[in-house]
Amino acid sequence: MMPTRRHTTRRRLDATRRQTGLSLIEVLIVIVLFSFGLLGLVGLQARATQGSLSAEDNNRAALLANELATQMWAGNTVNLPAGQVALWNTRVADPTGAGLPNGVGTVTVTGAVAQITVSWRPPQMPATDTRRYVTEVLIP
Repeated sequence: MMPTRRHTTRRRLDATRRQTGLSLIEVLIVIVLFSFGLLGLVGLQARATQGSLSAEDNNRAALLANELATQMWAGNTVNLPAGQVALWNTRVADPTGAGLPNGVGTVTVTGAVAQITVSWRPPQMPATDTRRYVTEVLIP
């Protein structure tokens, strides 16, 4: 016995109805996966921005230390006047200018060697986590 045309059409309609529900579930799963991917990209962007700011702070610390070292080389002495060091320290502590957040600069002279230390703490870091850049200048 051959199925009639009417029974064949009904089977096709039942199969189509089942497939429309499946495609809706597939679309919802794709949206969820896509959302997780976007969240991952946002997290990656935040980490990249944080790394960029850290590199910028490191660069500024090196430039500030180099500024004082240049003054020592120009004067041919590691012993700079206290006013000059205090002015440099003010620049280090000014984050709105060329300084660093919570920046502190120190100069320690031992003989003909000056050790220049620039310390700072990024605002989002805990108080115990400080960054430091150290350089030494030798003028015979």
